[in-house]
Amino acid sequence: MKIRIAVLAALLCTVIACNQHTNNSSSKAEKLKVQEVTMAPVSKDEAKMAPPPSQQQNFTTNEIKPGEQMDDGKQVLENERFNTEDYDNIVENKFLATTQNPLSTFSIDVDEAAYSNIRRYLENGSMPPAGAVRIEEMINYFDYNYEKPANDDPFNVITEIADCPWSPQHKLVHIGLQGKEIPVDNLPPSNMVFLVDVSGSMDEPNKLPLVKASMNMLVDQLREKDKVAIVVYAGNAGLVLPSTNGTNKTKIKEAIDNLEAGGSTAGGEGIKLAYKTARENFIKGGNNRIILATDGDFNVGPSSDDELVRMIEQERKSGVFLSILGYGMGNYKDNKMQQLADKGNGNHSYIDNINEARKVLVNEFGSTLFTIAKDVKIQIEFNPAKVQAYRLVGYENRMLAAEDFNDDAKDAGELGSGHTVTALYEIIPVGVKDDFTKSVDPLKYQSNEKKVISNSNEMLTIKLRYKKPDGDVSKLIVHPVTDTHTELAATSDNFRFSAAVAEFGLLLRSSEYKQQSSYQQVVNMAKGAKGADDNGYRAEFIKLVQSATSLAKN
Repeated sequence: MKIRIAVLAALLCTVIACNQHTNNSSSKAEKLKVQEVTMAPVSKDEAKMAPPPSQQQNFTTNEIKPGEQMDDGKQVLENERFNTEDYDNIVENKFLATTQNPLSTFSIDVDEAAYSNIRRYLENGSMPPAGAVRIEEMINYFDYNYEKPANDDPFNVITEIADCPWSPQHKLVHIGLQGKEIPVDNLPPSNMVFLVDVSGSMDEPNKLPLVKASMNMLVDQLREKDKVAIVVYAGNAGLVLPSTNGTNKTKIKEAIDNLEAGGSTAGGEGIKLAYKTARENFIKGGNNRIILATDGDFNVGPSSDDELVRMIEQERKSGVFLSILGYGMGNYKDNKMQQLADKGNGNHSYIDNINEARKVLVNEFGSTLFTIAKDVKIQIEFNPAKVQAYRLVGYENRMLAAEDFNDDAKDAGELGSGHTVTALYEIIPVGVKDDFTKSVDPLKYQSNEKKVISNSNEMLTIKLRYKKPDGDVSKLIVHPVTDTHTELAATSDNFRFSAAVAEFGLLLRSSEYKQQSSYQQVVNMAKGAKGADDNGYRAEFIKLVQSATSLAKN
């Protein structure tokens, strides 16, 4: 009986709110109307009791106060604060013996969300949870001065080897990819769908208002050959702006500025409608992409990771890519956002302030939104005559089986125009004491001994596979690497700065592989490798490490 009374009370409030809205003076700006609505009721009973669609078309603000109900029906008590942020547990890559595991295979990762999220924690005076520290995303947040590709390949491969800063008896292998940069005017036309979460959980200053400011920045980058539609979702999903030419910036911005937050979160329904809209306006040979802005807190309709992943894996076959911009704190679903962007052939960024929005959507406009190579995989074969054991630093959620490298049906990461990707391997050379790999009992039916048949001076060979953005068959690039015995001090700024970021990640994770890492060493190495730093990102990193040093002491 209490539940029925609560439901009836909620419906009465909705009707009263709708009547109040109808009676508002005509001088007030009319709220944006949803032009197409796809309902996503939780149950048949709720669907029967729901107000008619005509009363559900406006997404209005529902401020949650103490004693009132949240989207999931729970009450907010006085002075009660919730933190329901979700992060996947990361099992760090371990050292592998080369004789037993000569191949290391992984997908590239151009996501940058982890770094800006970690920055948010540190600037708020707390250390980030270990699951938030994805070292590869920290490294790839920064640009590196790599040589541009000179041939027909979409990217160039750069390598360096030197002593490992946090374990000088080991070696550190630096692998960099530099994507070909296409001038903005020459980029293909875009068919974009802004998919905006306007549920009640987005009604905070660092969420929907920041989303709107971010989207308006992106609108300023649009060209005459681009077009944009806007889909929103709360308790239901709706199309608030049909596909509109990029020159009509005033109309697009008005639609963005009129968005308000309130209601539950039918994220799955929003994603379905966004893909439908993108398919209806598909540009052959163009950039067809959904940009989802959300805190990831889906709770109505298809909402489980499995349901959403299956849906996106099916939808991506249409050639529409999915990129995700994450916002907010307290209930941010980092794990869900990362997985959806991965399966949607897109990238994942975390927007913690307006400067980060400018970095992602203005400064890195091409690399964020325009793919030049998809399903990019890397496979390293280590020479057991030179390498006793190795460990890939980061990329734990991007690891692939050896046989996946040649399997063109296997999904992998995408590379954007002008984008750089960096990966580091820590190497235990032959003849150096190995304190990390563990021995196994001798085999009963075959010999444990494997003969080394190569006398090559090469330490390793890098193989890469990639497809064109609209292709289905991969191309192969092979790049052998020899140790030139370069001193750490003689390496490039690229090498030393990426090593400093990786070492910082090891410290934040309190990694079992941090060895001789120290915050002071990170600061010193980063200062010495800061380089030109036109945008000040590296200087900001140094300050961030200094802040973490104080927090770690406390």
